[in-house]
Amino acid sequence: MKLLSLNLFYVVAGIFLGLVAAHIALDRNHPRRWGSALFWGLLALVFLIGKSVPAVWVGYLLLVLVGLAATNQVGGKAEAGPSLVERTASALKLGNRLFIPALLIPATAVIGTFLLGKIHVGDFWLMDVTNVTVSSVGLGAVVAAIVGWRLTGAPARTPVVEGGRLLQTIGWAIILPQFLAALGGIFARAGVGPVVADVVARALPTQYSFIAVLAYCVGMALFTVCMGNAFAAFPVITLGIGLPFIVQQHGGNPAIMAAIGMLCGYCGTLLTPMAANFNVVPALLLELKDKNAVIKAQVPIALTILAANVALMYFCVYRF
Repeated sequence: MKLLSLNLFYVVAGIFLGLVAAHIALDRNHPRRWGSALFWGLLALVFLIGKSVPAVWVGYLLLVLVGLAATNQVGGKAEAGPSLVERTASALKLGNRLFIPALLIPATAVIGTFLLGKIHVGDFWLMDVTNVTVSSVGLGAVVAAIVGWRLTGAPARTPVVEGGRLLQTIGWAIILPQFLAALGGIFARAGVGPVVADVVARALPTQYSFIAVLAYCVGMALFTVCMGNAFAAFPVITLGIGLPFIVQQHGGNPAIMAAIGMLCGYCGTLLTPMAANFNVVPALLLELKDKNAVIKAQVPIALTILAANVALMYFCVYRF
């Protein structure tokens, strides 16, 4: 038995999303009141009962979410929030203590991963060891929210109001990573990997070990640019290039290949508007005139890291 399981944090997330949906539904001045309330309410339902119902039902709910987003029924309400004077006064009062809630999330994640997953009394475990890192992040978020609430002395409804405002600012893009990761799994099940392997084998001299590494690393970055998510690219490119050429043909280490390959995919994430939650939403939140400003700033960094990853993989994957 586990006290803190991943499903518990799914329920917490579902309750939060449900409260946001209710807050929107009660706001008569909201420009997209019912569409937004339905979107976040259905997403709450997915978190709350997703593991208890047939997968096809969840699929139908997701189709409704896509329909609401595609028909522009999901949107936020322009809210002024605290004035600049109020925010400045609050910042001066709290000082560096403002960073405590943000730092608690990674701190709890690290402590939970290395410590909490080992605490148990007989068969009663404090945390689900199969998902200890993700569960620790969820625990950190809950702890940070409580500490932030107590630290600022804000009203009890503030986490829902301000959290909901941020959710609505990001909009439907907040669930884009999960959608794209699922799409990558579908591609892998559909046999896209062998097709990629055949194309690469015909187009490149993969008998050279460096070419196999270069094809895998660049392929991860490029496919991530197309998909918007390294998790979506990983199964396709790994099955299509990594395993057949680096591991099977040249005897490379699969663990090193996979780890550095994901880093190459993240380089692609820095270069694409498909990763809207990373690259487009920050530009909107910062009110930048150029919505691609974040991507343009990241291009030199991404290409430099990608080149370093290619060199690192070639040096390590065949030697360790």
